Amino acid sequence: MVPMTQAHTTTAPTSTPVTVLGLGDMGRSLARAFLAAGHPTTVWNRSPGKGEDVVALGAVRAASAEEAVRASGLVVVCLVDYDASDAVLEPLAGALEGRVLVNLTSDTPARSRQTAAWAAKHSLAYLDGAIMVPVDVVGSAEALVFHSGDRAAYAAHEDTLKALGEPATYLGEDHGLAAAYDMAMLDFFYGAMGGLVHAFALARAEGIEGASLAPYLNTIAGILPPIAAYTAADVDSGTYPPDGANLAMMAASVDHILHTAQDRGLDVSQLAGLKSVTDRAIAEGHGTSSWSSIIEVIAADR
Repeated sequence: MVPMTQAHTTTAPTSTPVTVLGLGDMGRSLARAFLAAGHPTTVWNRSPGKGEDVVALGAVRAASAEEAVRASGLVVVCLVDYDASDAVLEPLAGALEGRVLVNLTSDTPARSRQTAAWAAKHSLAYLDGAIMVPVDVVGSAEALVFHSGDRAAYAAHEDTLKALGEPATYLGEDHGLAAAYDMAMLDFFYGAMGGLVHAFALARAEGIEGASLAPYLNTIAGILPPIAAYTAADVDSGTYPPDGANLAMMAASVDHILHTAQDRGLDVSQLAGLKSVTDRAIAEGHGTSSWSSIIEVIAADR
């Protein structure tokens, strides 16, 4: 029989304390996700008056950024851009020693790498990240959050970072990778959203209500996942088999859309840019290749 003095020696696992710097909409969603996962969470914001909701949920409001940093071994910053995050972080280099800094501020890959160079100068463990979902999705199984940078720091805090979205996604040691994936995905998103709204404008100009067109647009949206997969294979290999629809044929459709939109007096700047790219690709000999071949006139390294 196990003596009573030894029967309850197992210690319950402790949850990693986390600090969140920045209490905008996204910063508060991060704090709520950490709290929901059981992590003691300290918060701080540059201006007062924000974060009462997360304090009510159990977060501790620090009186200063330095106090907030010193409260936890994992420090997450989420501000409007890297000008803002750099201004907050630069005076905190000493306080951040021995801690892991995760920057989930949205900006360019170049800014991510600049901040990583600052962190390396001060011997700080640094991860850069990108949140790819709206605030109300953070902390759910559907949340996609990218991380890149210090591999050891990520490994040490992977379980904690899963509170934001599981699985947490580590892309590699180049600190700019998370922002690069972010920019590439948003490039697709905003280009597609521009095309979507333009399609509704063209339909309206032809007397078609948006609600009448929308169900049929799902047919287009449904074919995009396989198109993304084989386009990726084409651009990675540098070969562009037409597979039944060559660039010259598809460029003719672009021309028809452009003329229809012009006839109705619509803004055609996005379509004109697309036609310019397809025309150049055809001029360079890609008319019998697939649509993917336009990368050869878009990419700076061609």
